[in-house]
Amino acid sequence: MITIQNLHKAFGKNEVLKGIDLNFDKPGITAVLGPNGSGKTTLIKCVLGMVIPNKGCICMEGENIAGKWAYREHLSYLPQIARFPENLTGRELLSMVKDMRNGKASDQGLIKIFDLEPHLDKRLGNLSGGTRQKINLILTFMYDNPVIILDEPTAGLDPVALIHLKDLIEQEKQRGKTILITTHIMSFVEQIADEIVFLLEGKIHFKGSLRALKERFNEVSVEKAIANMMLQQNGKAFAVKDMEPSSAPATEFLESEN
Repeated sequence: MITIQNLHKAFGKNEVLKGIDLNFDKPGITAVLGPNGSGKTTLIKCVLGMVIPNKGCICMEGENIAGKWAYREHLSYLPQIARFPENLTGRELLSMVKDMRNGKASDQGLIKIFDLEPHLDKRLGNLSGGTRQKINLILTFMYDNPVIILDEPTAGLDPVALIHLKDLIEQEKQRGKTILITTHIMSFVEQIADEIVFLLEGKIHFKGSLRALKERFNEVSVEKAIANMMLQQNGKAFAVKDMEPSSAPATEFLESEN
């Protein structure tokens, strides 16, 4: 579905991506992880066509996307921050997006799932962050696209909404979708991801299943395995299991770049 070959991107003298090779050729959920400045957000933006790489290529269904835009009709994207025109209501925003995009939108079931009907006629500027995120999710999932990219999808969600989100992601996976997720919530990764891609300083340091990651670093959780990988890369001589309980959790190293 998505093939990335020898991808390089620099902003001035800052080389952000250093020869990335990835292949997402089967349905499933991949968590793209990494510390601040690792290049994960730049990688996602390259796939979306929002950032133009300096070298390498990205192919969708075997076709190079460079200079093209039509392939975006087959992508669903949830940005980390839901920046909407604050003077619009939620209903007006949904209507506007439907007018702009091709294809049939299936939003009514999602509105019911997230219990949004009472809020759709309120101005977006007056809604809570969690409610805005629910609208953000509806905009993402209401089109039947083969590729779904979710950037910090859990932000601001209450426990009930989070359960619904997990169910939605699992349903889309069962329908044969390719789903890429960036997040710093390692418990969320443990629950839904099939594979992990871990970036550090613009390079891939791990790609594989959660089980393979934990076995490689002899840890029982993804959080500790990733923390151990980072410590090893930094030349530390101790493992996470040797750290005091009061030490900072690994999730603090995995916050979004933005």
